[in-house]
Amino acid sequence: MKKLSLLLLLALSHLADAQENLSYQKPSADIYALADYERSPSVSMDSKKEYMLLSYRNTYKTLEDLNQEEMRLGGLRINPITNISSTTTYLNNIKIRKIKAYTAAPTQVSGLPANPQITNLSWSPDEHKIAFTNTTSKGVELWVIDVATATATKLTEDRINANMGSPVSWFKDNEHLLVSMIPEDRAALINAAKDLPKGPTVSVAEGTVSQNRTYADLLKNKTDEQNFETLTGSELYKVSLSGQKTPFLSKALYAGQSFSPDGKYILISTIQKPFSYIVPLSRFPSITKVYDVQGKEIKTVNQVPLTEIMPKGFMSTRTGKRSMSWRADKPATLFFVEALDGGDPAVKADYRDELFSWQAPFTAEPVSFGKVKQRFAGIVWGNDQVAMVYDQWYDTRNEKTYLFSPAAKNESPKILFDRNSQDIYSDPGSFETKRNEYGRAVLAMENNNLYLIGEGHTAKGQFPFIDEYSLSTLKSKRLYQSAYTDKKEEINSIEDFKKGIALIVLQSKNEYPNYYFRNFKQKNKTEQITFNKNPFESIKNVDKQVIKYKRADGVDLSGTLYLPAGYDKTKKEKLPLLIWAYPEEFKDKSSAGQNNQNSNEFTFPYYGTFIYWVTKGYAVLDNASFPIIGEGDKEPNDNFIEQLVANGKAAIDAVDALGYIDRTRVGVGGHSYGAFMTANLLTHCDLFACGIARSGAYNRTLTPFGFQSEQRNFWDVPNIYSEMSPFNSANKMKKPILLVHGEADNNPGTFTLQTERYFQALKGLGANARMVILPKESHGYVAKENIMHLLWEQEQFLDKYLKK
Repeated sequence: MKKLSLLLLLALSHLADAQENLSYQKPSADIYALADYERSPSVSMDSKKEYMLLSYRNTYKTLEDLNQEEMRLGGLRINPITNISSTTTYLNNIKIRKIKAYTAAPTQVSGLPANPQITNLSWSPDEHKIAFTNTTSKGVELWVIDVATATATKLTEDRINANMGSPVSWFKDNEHLLVSMIPEDRAALINAAKDLPKGPTVSVAEGTVSQNRTYADLLKNKTDEQNFETLTGSELYKVSLSGQKTPFLSKALYAGQSFSPDGKYILISTIQKPFSYIVPLSRFPSITKVYDVQGKEIKTVNQVPLTEIMPKGFMSTRTGKRSMSWRADKPATLFFVEALDGGDPAVKADYRDELFSWQAPFTAEPVSFGKVKQRFAGIVWGNDQVAMVYDQWYDTRNEKTYLFSPAAKNESPKILFDRNSQDIYSDPGSFETKRNEYGRAVLAMENNNLYLIGEGHTAKGQFPFIDEYSLSTLKSKRLYQSAYTDKKEEINSIEDFKKGIALIVLQSKNEYPNYYFRNFKQKNKTEQITFNKNPFESIKNVDKQVIKYKRADGVDLSGTLYLPAGYDKTKKEKLPLLIWAYPEEFKDKSSAGQNNQNSNEFTFPYYGTFIYWVTKGYAVLDNASFPIIGEGDKEPNDNFIEQLVANGKAAIDAVDALGYIDRTRVGVGGHSYGAFMTANLLTHCDLFACGIARSGAYNRTLTPFGFQSEQRNFWDVPNIYSEMSPFNSANKMKKPILLVHGEADNNPGTFTLQTERYFQALKGLGANARMVILPKESHGYVAKENIMHLLWEQEQFLDKYLKK
């Protein structure tokens, strides 16, 4: 009996160790002081750069913000009480400032609602007004700000339906808005927990091959279908600035509204039945119609069936009209694309997509104005003679830029750029746009010249540029290139082509990013227009440098190395090292070895890196290169583990060669695919003493139709799926691992179940593992309580396994 009691006591003590009854904790003072900062306002400017809108929000949400009513339907997360996405991040204040009034304090917008929860900001076409929605405890209201007087006025009661996204669009007259409202006769929601089902849920496969990824928050049964229809159904109203509401269109599942550039027509899409249990609402059937501004139906311009069946591959697409939108250079002309290969990348075809233009009132047939050899990837309109068209092909990482003449139907387009999309050193930049007479962005053309703005990555560093591109010679001329070696410059836009004025952002390691006007014809002349201060002064003396090194096979790698303030590089005290990384797939070694990091980028510690730990005596290698390369006929994942370990060894060797670290005390961490990386590194090599894996997927058989950049399915390459899955090698895990996951992860493939099952395997096989599930969090973490506790967990874990 005594022996039995002893065994029972031992068993109970084992169970007691299985979970900790732990309340929320906070990290040490140094880390907490950095994490608990005040966020600077976001900036929005009118196109003439006369007024600046400063929008403020809390640095973090709270757990109470996350603890709201929520229904997950068709890929949406909806608060059924307020009728807006439960994941919305709200602003809590708005101020306005004249841009040229550099020294003046911004003007507080008066008349804002009490305890505002502001979102869906939208400038009027003439930019004299700004509409926004405010969420109350009962629903969503519409408000408007008069920019000149900085005053806000409420227009509607809290019955707006924002469940499908932004519920507000401006009419061209600047006096009215098209608003989605909750129908007066909306049905009551069905409580699935109380109502007994009337039968089983049945889905059918009828022999057609299709690959769908593991989407989250899908419809599951008839009750979900009815609730989805109830919550997404709206009536459209025309609302004046005086608050008068006029019915515009009757109840439907409105999925998007877009006014023509001249404001005379509206393109409106509605979701139709049948709904699906295996794909989200973006692939439900839909009908798109054009209406005039009185609400009269003009033409049905598109009908899309339920798209559950898709060919394999990232370049697959559905048949029929797609990418339908208004041409920015025309008063009222639609543009769309149709696949010429049935949407199947496996089908051989000289041309993949055909481009069409369709002029209102759509009595004539659409007109084809060209084809592209690869999958259509975008268009920037200029006029009837000039448009830039982009296509791409994922398998080769090729992208092309074409000069099209939309009015010349049979003219072959000119290929301006034909390049590897991953070769950042050869990136010619993006064509600059400006507002036309309709207020739409079109190609900026001056004297038959276009303009390119580029990020300017080179082997020697980052030097952004502005090029003039001649439509006559099809050659570029450099107008300006940043020469900073102690700052990072970002060229946002060109504001005055004749005077040479550009809007830029300047920052340095310790200087918070701020907006400036630069006269690029007088290269050293800048005018500062925002004055945000550095909230992280405590780490201004931290040593920061981009280090470059090589993998064993000669691939160039890089990372940003941080050393504690005051670290003596001559004495070289051996520090513990933390590496934070995220694997990326490439098709060639040259592109994989290019450096996109800039040591002059502002040092912005946040929970997604290890930078905080430089204050605790750690060396930190942030954003370490972890390329996974598959050249020629090989795919990157064909030798994923081998390359992963080689990347890790190269990073440790590089910092060790500088003499700064104790290579027996190296930790590694990552989020999402970086967590997958971390688990594999701890499983397949002895380079690391411990690791932190957050919101990852560890069993690839649970994502059988592809993951990350892997197009092949499990049945194509079962050995690769199995070998890459750390779950399958859980018996080999001998290093401590901290697993963290949000309780409500909505990212395809990284369901919380992945971490739970992996932890169970590790625990059952005797590994040293700790699992932390953060309440209410999705794939990214937002609540202050959870983030501070996460930092505490990481601090305790790293100190335990890496500090002497």
